[in-house]
Amino acid sequence: MFLSVIIPSYNHEKYIAEAINSVLAQSFQNFELIIIDDGSKDSSVELIKSINDPRVKLTTQENQGAHNAINNGLKLAQGDYLTILNSDDSFHEDRFSECLD
Repeated sequence: MFLSVIIPSYNHEKYIAEAINSVLAQSFQNFELIIIDDGSKDSSVELIKSINDPRVKLTTQENQGAHNAINNGLKLAQGDYLTILNSDDSFHEDRFSECLD
């Protein structure tokens, strides 16, 4: 099983690291993390680029709204299963394992 996680992000430099870390810390580790930055004007993109993990894939776009960012992430997803995480939220460390069971 392979999971695709999509995070739409817009001006959430204060929250995005916690969201990303909650994905990277999952007990189930077979996933890709697709982050679609929706034209942020803060330092969100720089913060995301500083994360050194091959599973993290960043795409940027001009501001088009969260729904568009999510749809663009879904188009890129390679997983058997999909999940979406808002950039100001976080997952419990066993979320993927429990959902996939």
